[in-house]
Amino acid sequence: MRQNVQTEPRKSKRLKTKPALLVMGILLLGNLLWFIAWLIPNDTGNTETVAEVEGEAIRHEEWVAEMESRVGRESLEALVNEKVMEAAAEKHAIEVTDEEIELELALYRSATEATDQTFLGLNEEQMTKKIRARIILEKVLAKDVVVEDSALEAYYEQNKTLYEIPTSYDVKAIFVPSQEEGDSVRQELENGSSFEGLARERSTDASTASLGGSLGFISANTTALDPNLVRAAGELEPMELSQPLPLTDGSFAIVQVQSVSPGNSFTFEQVKNHIQRELALEQLPQSVTPRAFWEEFEASWVYDGNRN
Repeated sequence: MRQNVQTEPRKSKRLKTKPALLVMGILLLGNLLWFIAWLIPNDTGNTETVAEVEGEAIRHEEWVAEMESRVGRESLEALVNEKVMEAAAEKHAIEVTDEEIELELALYRSATEATDQTFLGLNEEQMTKKIRARIILEKVLAKDVVVEDSALEAYYEQNKTLYEIPTSYDVKAIFVPSQEEGDSVRQELENGSSFEGLARERSTDASTASLGGSLGFISANTTALDPNLVRAAGELEPMELSQPLPLTDGSFAIVQVQSVSPGNSFTFEQVKNHIQRELALEQLPQSVTPRAFWEEFEASWVYDGNRN
């Protein structure tokens, strides 16, 4: 039965990353790690040595087994969810346009702060796949909920700033304790060393070092990072290395902008469908994940039965 929902205009609010999006980011990170392991030949009984500690070997099969135990289940679940959502899209004749994906990407870049690690370390293609699956899920859930046009227009008018997207920068940084250390790091980068590798090895910020120095998308409005770093991001050309940049806490950073996403102002017609999904989903009694559709599309995996 179709539900006719009239939603009262709401006060302007900052767009929040949904819990489902955080889960997708975590699952994709697991997926990426599992894929790296999968690229390495994995013959049954492979006893190749992949590391040694005081002469004691760590074998390839031990490594793969450990990786499977840590991220195997999550990465496989992410792949199954993507397939299930594609099947749902076909069944319900749901289409996801490039414009819809670009809008969601723009909203994410605009809404996120440096402390949000949802998509840190992921490239555009990986983000696009996850966002596509989320849009399909939302469209399936919202398809029988009707929201009056007056409510959509009222929401847009009260939240226009959400759809005025500033220019954003995909930034990486290596944090060091002194300018001397910064000069040394920059010299290694100029000599061809990997930015990601040096970030993991020498950056003093553990949370971003583990992600190859990725700070995610920032803009001139970002408040969670040092203002000197934010300013430098807007002045650098893509892939240009900064000089050791003094920060307000006395440390330094080598900054590199990976890409620039130009700002945009979205009209009501461009975001109408997005708003409709947002308001329709608020009418649902509980959150729903792709896992709820597994039975409908006969999804199964190795963790069923005794391994579940």
